[in-house]
Amino acid sequence: MGIAVVLSLFAGRLLQLQGLDSKVFQAKAAEYRVHKEELPARRGSITDVNGNELAVTVEAREILADPSMVPAGQREQVAALLAPYLGVPKEDIAAKLALAKTRYTRLARDVSIGVAKTVLELKIGGKKIPGLFAAPQYQRLYPGNDLAGGVVGFVGDEGGGLAGIEQTYDKLLGGKDGSQTIEKGAAGQRIPMTRTTREEPVAGKGVRLTIDRDVQWAAAQAIARQVKESGARSGSVIVMDVRTGQVVAMANAPEVNLNKWESLPPADLGNRAVSEIFEPGSTNKVITAAAALEAGAVRPETVFEVKDKYQCADRLLSDAHPHAPEHLTFTGIMAESSNVGTLMAAEKVGDQALYNMLKSFGFGARTGGGFYGEEAGLLPKRETWSGSQRCTIAFGQGVSVTALQMASVYQTIANGGVRITPQIVAGTVDGHDRFVPAPPGKRTRVITARTATDISRMLEAAVNADGSTGSLAAIKGYRVAGKTGTAMRYDENCQGYCGYTATFVGFTPADAPRLVALAVVQAPKNGHFGGEIAAPVFKEVMTFALKTRKIPPTGTTAPSVRLSTDG
Repeated sequence: MGIAVVLSLFAGRLLQLQGLDSKVFQAKAAEYRVHKEELPARRGSITDVNGNELAVTVEAREILADPSMVPAGQREQVAALLAPYLGVPKEDIAAKLALAKTRYTRLARDVSIGVAKTVLELKIGGKKIPGLFAAPQYQRLYPGNDLAGGVVGFVGDEGGGLAGIEQTYDKLLGGKDGSQTIEKGAAGQRIPMTRTTREEPVAGKGVRLTIDRDVQWAAAQAIARQVKESGARSGSVIVMDVRTGQVVAMANAPEVNLNKWESLPPADLGNRAVSEIFEPGSTNKVITAAAALEAGAVRPETVFEVKDKYQCADRLLSDAHPHAPEHLTFTGIMAESSNVGTLMAAEKVGDQALYNMLKSFGFGARTGGGFYGEEAGLLPKRETWSGSQRCTIAFGQGVSVTALQMASVYQTIANGGVRITPQIVAGTVDGHDRFVPAPPGKRTRVITARTATDISRMLEAAVNADGSTGSLAAIKGYRVAGKTGTAMRYDENCQGYCGYTATFVGFTPADAPRLVALAVVQAPKNGHFGGEIAAPVFKEVMTFALKTRKIPPTGTTAPSVRLSTDG
């Protein structure tokens, strides 16, 4: 009787397992067999204007492990064996393998295909390391290391853009990941002839920049050298195409090494040319000149009696060097970069007209070109100007700009008074290598063509005339127009103005402008005048750019101008 009862219980349990609970156990078995894998999309390349790669994606592997399959007695040995191949400390590997209840852990990523194959063939005691797998992934590489680092940006460990073009165009570059579902056995091998589902990844598109790799390299070399030689904190160089507003080069020093970005301090990870604001100093005088000329208050030949000091409200403002009273034309005031002469012209215009002109040239607003990390600078509302600020703003103190904003001001003058929104992206490239150009930059007339021409001639005198401040920017055979800037620099460390910003910005050929370039050096210790520190950088970079882009001299001669009526 007892045996019959036991047999009936077994029969009932067998019926339950085979019938009632079979689907439950099948589902649980499927959970262990069926694995969903992500199929990463290939990230699009970032190239210069000629298709030279600045950021590229290559196929790689990530090494994974199932710690539960690695015997406890072998974990230290396995970690020591893998460490030199994966470039990961053996202690880190051992710690991950010690998580015995974990079925999945990543030991390393961005492993080359060859190294991954070698790792999977490694043996301990004559047998391959159990629980070790490789999964396909893509690795982001930057062939130029720090070339245009601040512009290009970088990606994080998970492949998403974290800065620069990589972040701004992350969705377009990244494409769309796919996935597949497969069945695996207990040892991790794929079970043949089992069902599988697959959604193919969609590769990202490429982004083509307006930057010319060769000019970018020359700009980076020049600014890095000057920052080092002058003992400066940092520096930036921008080269723009006058007729299109496209950025030909945008270099910083120090620059971001994109292949080692994780080891750099946060302060060195951005693009200083668009994110660092500074008081422009005398480069800003062209805006005061534009306001005065547009108002009809002065002409280039208008004569002023210029002393070396000027009382403005509660401040006594002065020129850079003491001098006896001079009878300077407005052109002479620009050529000698006289603060006092500029203030006298500004008095003829008025605060509101000057403020409106600063706004028209783009002060206090981002340029609109979509540059990652771009700052708007600082333009105080006219109603808040103090008695002395209404004077200092006229010669570039009391307002703050970025290097890109100031380069855009001179592009506007060089382009006959028409501002073009700066551009850094030339267009995109799809999976079939079809190039889709970006829309041209917005064109806005800021000043009349006549005013632009007058200022251009004045800026030529600022480079070529005797006693001019920009003589070190002259380029043999070319007509160069430009302006120096030397401004006190606010420093957070000393909580005050205890350093300088040295700037030079200009364009050439002056009578048929093609390129504009700006060089700015922050807090130099060996010298501080823009004409001494920044002008030579302008000359070096602009000379290289003219040759690279095959821009010949116009062959014309600059018209003679009168700087003074004295003598």
